[in-house]
Order: sequence, then C-alpha cells, then structure tokens
Amino acid sequence: MTPHAAFRTRTLLAALIVAGTVSAAFAADIRIGAAEALSGPASQYGLSIKSGLELAVDELNAAGGVKGNKIALQFEDEAGKKEQAIDVFKKLIFQDKVLMVFGPTLSNSAQAADPVAQAAKVVAFGTSNTADGITSIGDYIFRNSVTEADVLPETLRVAIKHANIKKVAVLYGNDDVFTKSGYDAFKKALETMKVPVTTTETFAKGDVDFKAQLTKIKASGADAIVLSALIAEGAPIMVQARQLGIDVPFIGGNGMNSVKIFDLAKEKSDNLWVGSPWALGNQTKENQHFVVAYTQKYKSAPDQFGAQAYDAMKIVALALGKITLTGNLEADRKALRDALPTVTFTGATGAFKFRQAIGKDGKPAGYDAQQAAIVSVTKGGKYAIEK
Repeated sequence: MTPHAAFRTRTLLAALIVAGTVSAAFAADIRIGAAEALSGPASQYGLSIKSGLELAVDELNAAGGVKGNKIALQFEDEAGKKEQAIDVFKKLIFQDKVLMVFGPTLSNSAQAADPVAQAAKVVAFGTSNTADGITSIGDYIFRNSVTEADVLPETLRVAIKHANIKKVAVLYGNDDVFTKSGYDAFKKALETMKVPVTTTETFAKGDVDFKAQLTKIKASGADAIVLSALIAEGAPIMVQARQLGIDVPFIGGNGMNSVKIFDLAKEKSDNLWVGSPWALGNQTKENQHFVVAYTQKYKSAPDQFGAQAYDAMKIVALALGKITLTGNLEADRKALRDALPTVTFTGATGAFKFRQAIGKDGKPAGYDAQQAAIVSVTKGGKYAIEK
C-alpha cells in the first residue's frame, strides 16, 4: 500500500468511527468477556470477581493498555445457574465475538459451559472454580484458582496442629460439583493423615435448617467439623452450630473463604480454618498494593475471589503482550491460548505458573494453577494467618 493509500484508509476509518459505522471498541479495544454470577446466592463470589477484574483493567489501561490497545470488559450475569452460563458463553463467543471469556463463577456452571468454549476454541479462564475435572475438559480451559485437592490437605494439617484435633465430623453438600469434590478431597486427606471420622452428614443447596445434622455431629463427640459448602449454606451452618452449643473449629474449603462470612455469621464466624494462596494479611508488596487499591476503589476489604480475578487479568495481559493481534479472531484466539501457558507471574496471590492437566482420555488438556496455600483462621471478625 502506498503512503497516500494508507493515509486515505486511516482517514476513512476515522470517518466511519465518527459516523458510528465502525465502533471505536473494534478499532482500539481488546474485547474480553466475563460470565459471572452477578445475582443470586453465588453473587457473594461473582461481585468480588467483577471488582477484581475491573480494578486490574483500570490499572492496565491507565498504564497504556497492551501495546497501546485498551482492554474492554463485557460482563454477563450467569446467576450461578448451569443453563444460564451456557447461554451467556454462547452469547459472548458467537454473538459478541470476544477474544476470550472469564468465568463462570461456580464449578457446576463451569462443567456445563466450558465445553462450549472448548468446542469453539476460545479460552475460558476460571478464577474461582476449584472442583476436580474442570481443566480436563480441554486445552482451551484455564484457571488460576487452586484446586481443592491441592489446598485442603494443607488446611487440615495446619488446623489439626494448632487446634489439637483428634477426630472430626464431615458435613458437605451432596448436590453440587464443587462441594462433592471438596468432600472427596477432604476424605482422601483425612484417610492419608489417619484422622478418624465420627460421622458424615449431608445437605442440599437451598437448605436452611441444619439442626438435625448438627445434633448428630454434636453427639458424635467430634473435635472439629470438616465443612465442604458454599457460603450461602455454610454461614447458617456455623450460626446454628454455635446456637446448639457446638464450639469446635470448622475446617472449610474454598467456598467458605470470603470476608462475607463476617457479615452473614457475625460473631458466630470465629474459629473457621480456610486455605488459599491469598490472605488479606500477607505482607508482600504485590498484595499490599492490591489491598490498598481495592479498598480505596470499593471502600471495602477484598477477598480471595477478588484477588484471584485481579491476578487473572494481569496474567492474561502478560500473555497478550507476547502476541501480535491480527484482527483475525480465530487466529488471535489461538495465539492467546498458546501464549498463556508460558506466563509466570507474581501478584496478589503470590508466585504463579500454570500446570497442565490430563484429560479423561489420558492426553494433556487444560491448565491448573501451581501455587502454595496460606492457611488462616477467623478471630474477632478478621483472618489471622497460621503456619
């Protein structure tokens, strides 16, 4: 193309943008979708994720974006429902033609919607789903949320050490991919550590009365309650346990690791042990920057889910910096997929790199997070780190 022709092309494009024929977003923005639970019980996590993603994008764009291109996030509410997550993924991928998709929020939804992204060869990046088997769906499936199988053994080890626990009761949700996966990980870890289980009780999503299960647990003489639950059920379980005079520690999974526990369970939230690569009190410079920036922007303290989303956006930005976007959506989606596994990063959640998962067919599949867990316990409305 001659210089004169190039000038005419640029002039025409600028005129089309002004006229509205071509969107400014298409001309300058990297469009990324985010399918998150922004309503319903799972919004306890989804809204934190939204905040973390937005904070990271604000910082990245203020610093010039990626190679001069600004990042534009498009959020869709999947409400923590499998069918809605599938519909939202289809909208973002096929109608809105985003480069990639963050989400969904819950493992149940990821199991349902991620195959849509895999079939379309579009990266689906989970920042909160931790059940086993998510990344075995395929090689376009990524997550920086550490699996329950990786975190729970360390949470148990630290809690048992500090709380003098000899025997435990187990309580878990039996109708959810995440909570059942957490139960499996807890069960395996308890067997490995040779910790006796006095009784195993179950509940279903949406239950509000847990007194029958808790009464059996109290009678069993357990020194602690191992709990695999989402916070919508987990918080009232803690409240009802304390009302029944059950003052033993709770050892929770990823679903219980949220500052929302202090709002929902109030003074009954003490003595909950959780593990995650992120902790509010972690004094690294990266985490302190995140905590201050998040608190200033949203006037509230962040949680694990906001931190993981914030880091995930930074990881994606690093991958985008390794490639040249061509405008060919299919090629750009593949280039991003190929670049992501090469990213190493130190952020709010600490040092991070990807570890490739193995699919059900025994072949390499998607990518999990490889990070060390930090164990914390709730005391007086705050998390305290224990080792």
